[in-house]
Amino acid sequence: MLSLSTITILIPVISLFGLLCSAAMDENFPQGCTSTGSLCFYSLLLPVTIPVYVFFHLWKWMGIKLFRHN
Repeated sequence: MLSLSTITILIPVISLFGLLCSAAMDENFPQGCTSTGSLCFYSLLLPVTIPVYVFFHLWKWMGIKLFRHN
């Protein structure tokens, strides 16, 4: 199993690699990212989705901790 520090480094690196690959493959890179059928859309969506997920996961965990200790 991967540790949290490894996952914290690995996920942004993979997201950046996907973004760079889609920028290299797609000839109209910034304008072509609006369609959900393109790979570029998901390579831009992934780096935004992961920090939001981590934030709300930690928010839920903090709420549980505060509820237990009060």
